[in-house]
Amino acid sequence: MTPSNTQPQSTSPVASAAPGRSKAACWIEAMRLRTLPVSLSGIIAATALAIHFNTFRPLPVVICFIFATLAQIASNFANEYFDFRDGLDKKGRVGPRRGVTEGDITPRAMLRATFITLALAAATGCTLIVWGGWWLIAAGVAIILGALAYSAGPWPLSRHGLGEVAVVIFFGVAPVTLTYWLQAGNCPWQVWLTSVAIGLIGSNVLIVNNYRDREADAAVGKHTLAVIFGARFASTLYLVNAIVAVALMAPVWGAVNDIAIPAIYILANIRCWKELRTVPKNELTGLLAKTSVLMLTYTVLFLISATL
Repeated sequence: MTPSNTQPQSTSPVASAAPGRSKAACWIEAMRLRTLPVSLSGIIAATALAIHFNTFRPLPVVICFIFATLAQIASNFANEYFDFRDGLDKKGRVGPRRGVTEGDITPRAMLRATFITLALAAATGCTLIVWGGWWLIAAGVAIILGALAYSAGPWPLSRHGLGEVAVVIFFGVAPVTLTYWLQAGNCPWQVWLTSVAIGLIGSNVLIVNNYRDREADAAVGKHTLAVIFGARFASTLYLVNAIVAVALMAPVWGAVNDIAIPAIYILANIRCWKELRTVPKNELTGLLAKTSVLMLTYTVLFLISATL
């Protein structure tokens, strides 16, 4: 059960940025730019596969990048608004500053920004009909609903232990398969394996976030995997995800004649895993950013290997 909907004094239509912080800085922080590599990495991985299979088409890839960025930002805005609305965020929380909770941004402005960004994402996605056909509207609606269902609706996924599953689907399977399909008109098995792998790597970013916040989440009834199964399970899952992801992509790495990069990636994840288990929770925001950058680096190097 989540707390009853309460809106304390921050719900006033007037909000001001904290001293020394501009309004623009508050909005940029609300976008959570550290998480953007999670959405972009799937597009990069699909592009690498398209180059490897000689099906690369640049224009739909660029549009997919724009759509993914807008959808990610909209999801972050929605998460901030709905977690505030339902009393799941408290002032002075560990991690990045929450603009709505701290009074930097009004709830009304955040909700409006959420739907404006979703509308921009939808408009961008509609241009892909040129390459994919009208059925892409259904796919786009599913992705937009997924962005909202993560934090909103009658059964928010992030509050019922399904946040990581949502990441695998909406930041792994969906972007990789759809981006590749828009270029090639098909999805071979290598694309499906890679899509799951990218989703697992992306879910590690959320695992760090939920590991850091597990005590605060438990206190307000937010049931993440770290809350349900404990810190040890969450930290172990972080390492398992990386190993399984590399194993799934082993045939693809072999096809591009590169086994050094996945080996280095595993070693880097082992170091991050050790850090996750030993660093104080109030310092884990740095590891969250590091995990996100590591994911982006992994897919960029995959793109380079596929190009050479």
